[in-house]
Amino acid sequence: MGRPDLNRRQLLAAAGGLAVAGSFGFAALGTGADALASSAHTRVRYWNLFSGGDGANMIAMLDAFRKAGPGIDVKDSTLQWGNPFYTKLAMAAAGNRAPDLGVMHMGRVTGFSPGRLLDPWDVELLAEYGVREQDFKPELWRRGVIDGKLYALPLDIHVQLCFYRKDVLKKADLLGDDGRMIPVTSTDEWFDVLRKAKAVQKKGFQTIGLWTNDQNFQWWFFVTFYTQLGGKWFDDTDTEVLFDTDKATQVLEFLRRHVTDGYVIPGAPTGEQFVNGAPFTWEGNWSVPVFSGAKLDYGATPLPPVFGRQATHAESHAFVLPHQSDRGGAANEGAHELAAYVVKHALQWAAGGHIPAYTPTLATDAYKKLTPQNQYVSAMDHQATEPKVWFAGSTGVLAQDLGPVVVSSTTGSAEPDKVARTMKSHLTKLLASKNPMDGRTAAQGGAVA
Repeated sequence: MGRPDLNRRQLLAAAGGLAVAGSFGFAALGTGADALASSAHTRVRYWNLFSGGDGANMIAMLDAFRKAGPGIDVKDSTLQWGNPFYTKLAMAAAGNRAPDLGVMHMGRVTGFSPGRLLDPWDVELLAEYGVREQDFKPELWRRGVIDGKLYALPLDIHVQLCFYRKDVLKKADLLGDDGRMIPVTSTDEWFDVLRKAKAVQKKGFQTIGLWTNDQNFQWWFFVTFYTQLGGKWFDDTDTEVLFDTDKATQVLEFLRRHVTDGYVIPGAPTGEQFVNGAPFTWEGNWSVPVFSGAKLDYGATPLPPVFGRQATHAESHAFVLPHQSDRGGAANEGAHELAAYVVKHALQWAAGGHIPAYTPTLATDAYKKLTPQNQYVSAMDHQATEPKVWFAGSTGVLAQDLGPVVVSSTTGSAEPDKVARTMKSHLTKLLASKNPMDGRTAAQGGAVA
């Protein structure tokens, strides 16, 4: 594609900074000797970043694939979540040592130099294995399309949710006849809900867990409510910053009020307090197995549309094909077959709280019976996502730059209006900066679906 060659230093800087270069973490790595010892006809090397419950669910899905007997030996390796994973993946692709299949967050794909560090999917081959564009939400499929080619095959949508304890809300008369939290459509209604819950909750607990000191969660919450207000980031050509500081200030003041009105104890453990009696917590849907395992009587709903428009922060795990100079043949076909199988058999994945991207799964009786998953599946229809630029995505530069300043506003160390102006300044600098992976600005990236 005529892009500059990548050197080691550029790759390290792009994928998360020189500081993480030596922190590649392998939770489970097979060896070449192990792989070659297999009697299978084809070997597929697969890298992912799934640990904990996600890791266990992925292993179960891979075991099911193996039992299906396709004659493919899957050598799966779990690497350390976050920038260490992306650094390792980038260096492997640049050095022609890439695995046959990988996983990425959808928001990181644009910045991963598609066409140089990622190879496009063969959509016709995917269709042969039963995965077609029409099986996905159009906007989700388009997020994986760069310059007219599919570079990311969606596996799920993972969203930020409002978890609530039914025992507390019942005492506060905040449950509807359906046993779910009453609808909230404004900031006044939301703080009225918190006030009523606080009046009946256990003493010594916060009313809601908001991860006030965590830059990632605070950034995700900001994206949610800025999207609800209809806030824009950049123009269609990614040459002008359209960030609305007035709307941003509204969001920042809303988040901060949870602290100033005494509903949050800054620094308090969020999930732990919820398990032990706090009425609410805002968490990712990956907390479902934790709360269900604690045998709580709880519910989950997308973050409340307090600014009138439904939107809740969302990201997606997606399968990618890390660049190989000689990609093709049996291993490449095996990667397509494996990815298609996992995408189509994502009911196991849904048990971990994620919303399957493959829409036929959502229509099954088995999925409809999953609780609380069936309470928030609508979140996939109103996703608040980061802009499609090279510096966005999970643990990306955008979150690293703007997350800490959102924290400073929420916790009270900086005024919301000043923080909003600081955020716009950061966005202006980022828009003019070049992606270290290919030397091009967002406007020059051509990342248009």
